[in-house]
Amino acid sequence: MNIADRIQSLRKSKGIEPVNEETNRMTIGDVLDKKVSNKIAIIGSFVAIAILIVAQILAGLIASVFSLAKIPEGICNIIAGILYLGLAYIFLQLLVKKALKNTTKEFGMPSFYIKWRWLIVAVMLPFVVKMVYLLAFDGEYISSNMNGSKIFSTITAGIFFTGIAAGFVEEMVFRGLILNLFKKRWNVKVAVILPSLLFGIVHILGMNFSVISCVLVILAGIMVGIMFSMIAIESGSVWNSAIVHVIWNIVIIGGGLSIGEKADEYSIMTYVLDSRSFVVTGGEFGIESSLISLLGYIIIASMALVMILLNENKEK
Repeated sequence: MNIADRIQSLRKSKGIEPVNEETNRMTIGDVLDKKVSNKIAIIGSFVAIAILIVAQILAGLIASVFSLAKIPEGICNIIAGILYLGLAYIFLQLLVKKALKNTTKEFGMPSFYIKWRWLIVAVMLPFVVKMVYLLAFDGEYISSNMNGSKIFSTITAGIFFTGIAAGFVEEMVFRGLILNLFKKRWNVKVAVILPSLLFGIVHILGMNFSVISCVLVILAGIMVGIMFSMIAIESGSVWNSAIVHVIWNIVIIGGGLSIGEKADEYSIMTYVLDSRSFVVTGGEFGIESSLISLLGYIIIASMALVMILLNENKEK
């Protein structure tokens, strides 16, 4: 008995009538999805993270060649961002199709589309957080006194590399590959919580932070990971969580106006807070791990969860 016949038998045993051959092919994929082992889930996750790292390194190396050719640094940043996103997407496609024998749609990467509600959230969340700081907390504006060339380089790095490339790649890896591998092996709760914990830990690697700052970063990383996961689950794709991630990165850490407890030499302008409370400033990592940002993550994650539950009730 070949695999197609086995699928037909499985369908009959569950009271499902066999359909046409095209549907049978889809069913084979569905059945294989449910047989993801611990080994595949764990190795697949590590490979996905390795792809993120390798794509980033390769993009940087190739962009540095252009830099040696006297191409302006701002243009090299654009090239690096495009390469990082492009290489990561190609490698992840190969991982899904060749190694996991599946479709990218099954891993949260269907045809590109973004829901209006998440585009609105993407714009509002970082701007509201910033406005809270600028209006509610005393501080001082300090300029980095960059020249025109450095400003262009800072802006292009913030938009194309830190923003677009990092936002989309991290979502494809964490909310695409890892979340769905864990969901297929275990369940949705594990798929949301474990990758979010991993997402938080990744952000302290190589950082010489204090214990308190590490705890804040991991806590914020878990919560923002849960927020992105809820958005991806509600919308059915990582493209929606990615747009929220992208605009957050551009506005908060993109190098335009930074907010923190000390001047950021890599930003055009910094709003240096008078407060030294780590709850307000977020410690050494910055306002992304502050209580204010954490509240923002919780509110958006809760909104997404409510939408998911409402959709489930409608289906019932």
